[in-house]
Formats: sequence, structure tokens, C-alpha cells
Amino acid sequence: MNLNKSFLNYCKKNNLEINPNQLDLIEELNLFYNQNFNKSLLKKIFTKQNSKTGFYLQGDVGVGKTMILNFFYNNFDKTKQRFHFNEFMISFHDFIFKNKKNKQENIIDKFVKKLKSKSKLIYFDEFQVTNIVDAMILGSLFKKIFNENIKVLFSSNTKINDLYKDGLQRDQFLPFIKIMKERSNQSKLIIQDDYRKSVKNRNERYFYPLNESTNFKLNKFFRKITKNLTNKEMILSIKGRKLTIKNYFDGIARFDFKELCSKNIGAEDYIKIAEVCSFIVIENIPIFNIDNSNQQQRFITLIDILYEKNIPLMISSQLQLDLLSSSEDLKKIFKRTISRLYELTSIKYNKQ
Repeated sequence: MNLNKSFLNYCKKNNLEINPNQLDLIEELNLFYNQNFNKSLLKKIFTKQNSKTGFYLQGDVGVGKTMILNFFYNNFDKTKQRFHFNEFMISFHDFIFKNKKNKQENIIDKFVKKLKSKSKLIYFDEFQVTNIVDAMILGSLFKKIFNENIKVLFSSNTKINDLYKDGLQRDQFLPFIKIMKERSNQSKLIIQDDYRKSVKNRNERYFYPLNESTNFKLNKFFRKITKNLTNKEMILSIKGRKLTIKNYFDGIARFDFKELCSKNIGAEDYIKIAEVCSFIVIENIPIFNIDNSNQQQRFITLIDILYEKNIPLMISSQLQLDLLSSSEDLKKIFKRTISRLYELTSIKYNKQ
């Protein structure tokens, strides 16, 4: 696979500015592919198996990590799977529940064997670890994944050394960091500008502050996209629980922030919501601080999932997007959320 020429053609076709750092990264990915997938039979027999079967790309928000790894993934011509990390871990915990009579080691072996049967390559976009339950299991899980010679792509805003930083019982997470450093090529993409804040991403559906004028603009837009549609409650079933979308117009859903982020719901619920929605309105985004950091963490998870599913958004908020506040602990990761909101409130919606 020669990515260099293909990438130049891709940039030209999509009217993208070519950055030298991105071209260097394409060269690194080319090398990763050749080392792991392009060996001749004789080389496979007589050469030691490549120990670096992971590729971990770190960089700030909006520098094009996802765009480049998506390009590599889309050009990869063998079996593959792309995951949002939350979805992957939910599927793993579901697998454990269904096989709970087995010992944990056997469950991991069985899960990875199933994964390997479907994929030579798996890809995690915006890899992050915030959950202590996930943190405690990742070392054993990824040791098995790497030992089974499954190739793994990661993109992240965080260095490997800083994953799950300041998390509870982090000392038990350190074996995972050790495995990641031993088995992954590490690369960093440095670009000054956040491409999501470019002229074409004008966040046209982000309204602020919270007042009558903002409410009028949002309602006017909402009436336009729901014209001739009828409101019909959507009831979702999630592992025996019911979640009701009260304002649901044939794929267009309207929520107050509190409905999505102040209740005891999480990634599984957001994934289900994304599955039945083509457009989402979220009203009354508050000012975030230490007092509502739990709600802010849910909001971050929600936006990550909606971004993964490419769901257009309309937002009303107390503050301008660039000035959205954050609790101190979430300030770094929230930059990604702001960057993604630029894109999700700008992408075209075909019912407009």
C-alpha cells in the first residue's frame, strides 16, 4: 500500500491544505503497514515477528489526527473494525456478563479470539481512559490483543504516559502503560491551527446567550426542519431500562441539557439515542464549574459519541462557544469537546 500518492490525491480532491507534518505522518503509517502486513513469505518465516503492532498517534484537538487515521483505515484492504472506546468497553463488559460462569482469564481469551476472527486491524479514535473499572482491566485485555498479533490504531489528545493521570488506583493501571509503550509506535502530530474552527465551520447552529432572542432563533430553525412532521415519543429500551425521548420528530430530537446530563445515564444511553437520531437539539448548556463537573463529564461523553456518529447539532448556551467554561479537572479534555461542537453545529443537515 503506497499511501503517499493516494493522500496527495485525496487532499487535492477535497481541497485540503497539505501540511509537511501530515506528510511525515503518512510516511510513518506507510512504514507501519509494510512492517506488519507487507512481508514476503520468506521474510515472515525467517524474521522475528514485529513487536510494534500498535500505532499510537497523539496530538492537540483539531490538528487532523482523525482525518489521517480515517484515511489509512479506509485504504486498508483487509478485515478491520473501528470503535468508539466507550462502545468497545461496553461490548466487552456485555461479553463478560454473558460468560460470567467462566474465569476472567478465559473470558479475555475468548473475547480476543472472537475479535481476531473478525479483524486484522482495530482502530480507536480519541482513545481515553476515565473509568476505574475499565482502567483495571485494560492491561490484561490489551496484552492479549497484542499477543494475538492484532494490529491496533489509536488517536488521542493524551500522551501514553499521561493516560488515566490522577485516576483512582492508578498504580494498577501502570502495567497497561508499560504494554502500550513496548508494543506501540508513538507519533505526535503538531499543527498550530484547529481545522474545525476554519471559515467553513462557522457554528451556524450555536446560539447564545440564554435569552428570548436566542430562544426565538432556535425555535424558528426548529420549526423549519420539523415542518410537516409530528411529535411522537420515542421509548428506548437499554438492558431492561426505558429511556423516553419526549420531543421526537421522525429522527429529529430535542432535549434540555438536564435531560441528557443531569440524570444517571451514560455512554450506553447516548449510543442508543444516536442510533435513532439524524439531528439533535440540546438547549440550555450551563456554565461549567466544579459544582457540576459530573454533568460536564457526561456532556463530554455525549459529544464524543455524537461526533463519532456524525450527528448534526443545534445548541443553545449561556456562553459563546470559545468561552465555554470548564471545571479545572476537565479543562484539557474539554478543548476537544469545544472543537467538536464547532464541527457538529456547522455540518450540513439535508432536511434544511
